[in-house]
Amino acid sequence: MLFFDGFTPRRRRGRRRRIGIGSAHVGGHMRIAVYAFDGVTMFHLSIPQMVFGTVSRLGLADWRVSLFTTASISSLTTASIRTSEGYVLSGLGGPESAREADVVVVPAWFADGRAAEDSLRSLLKEAHNRGASVVGLCLGAIPLAEAGLIGGRRATTHWRAFEPLAREHPEMRLDESVLYVDHGDVLTSAGAASGLDACLHLVRARLGSQAANEVARQLVIAPHREGGQAQYVEQPMPRYPDDDAIGRTMAWALERLAEPMTVKRLASAAHMSTRSFIRAFREATGTAPAAWVRAQRVREAQRLLESTGLAIEQVATACGFGSAVTMRQVFGRVLSTTPSAYRRRFRTTSPRSPSPSRASPTQPRRNTARTHDN
Repeated sequence: MLFFDGFTPRRRRGRRRRIGIGSAHVGGHMRIAVYAFDGVTMFHLSIPQMVFGTVSRLGLADWRVSLFTTASISSLTTASIRTSEGYVLSGLGGPESAREADVVVVPAWFADGRAAEDSLRSLLKEAHNRGASVVGLCLGAIPLAEAGLIGGRRATTHWRAFEPLAREHPEMRLDESVLYVDHGDVLTSAGAASGLDACLHLVRARLGSQAANEVARQLVIAPHREGGQAQYVEQPMPRYPDDDAIGRTMAWALERLAEPMTVKRLASAAHMSTRSFIRAFREATGTAPAAWVRAQRVREAQRLLESTGLAIEQVATACGFGSAVTMRQVFGRVLSTTPSAYRRRFRTTSPRSPSPSRASPTQPRRNTARTHDN
């Protein structure tokens, strides 16, 4: 198999009810332990440190990130590891760092998909059993699966690892259509840079949209990319080239979200047959047209709920849901919340009139795993 991932810990005392990765937890103290091992890449190891460390540097919350190994460490020594690039990292913590963490992150794993050592599996089980959240970025889903933390639930990982991971763990429901999957107690992400999306998702879930956007701006990364699961963060994306039929159609649809938007209508706007359009759209964006339209409507509704005082029914109409009841149902499926609850949690400005502008369409993905409409 391939690649490495990161992890983030969350403080728990006793066996209290989990505050899922997908629920808000504004401010406060949190300990995040990231597993470091010989051969890990600096890129994967740095993702959780950059994102969660920025939370503290910006004064948004007291989040403390530490690296740990599974080696026993005496009071007179500290652990060290050598990255795949040849850098030696010293001063790492031992297993106790994971045992005290609120979130434990496995930022990656070996490309050959080797089995995780017993000590790591035990630490992950311990953390999960006491109520900490466990995160597997990229191939970090492999140790989580071996620790029995995923079971028959839905998960994701780097697309090239899907086939071998499915053979080793046929009970898992691997989903290639998402950037990350959040069960509250366990979070897995797809390959490489999607770890940034997963970590920003955690920031948004704990601290709200404004905090996540501040972190994203500081790191000069997009606050959010579509992942197909409950996600809250805004999603500014570069516009696809205007001379591309799919890109032009996406831009056209974004200006008409309040109107009925069937796949047949989209295909007509692109001057293509329905079948050809669906195939071309999937190839360009990695998702189905209906799923993309739904995501854009949800995203626009999020923007209006956060930044305007429009009534819920008005938001539903402006975004093409047709009724507040339909929008509530979609919010429940996609975001695991209601429009009213979302507004209470994430309103970032005083109520004002809505801006007529809309974000640009999602940047089409190339050479990635195929997706399907959930």
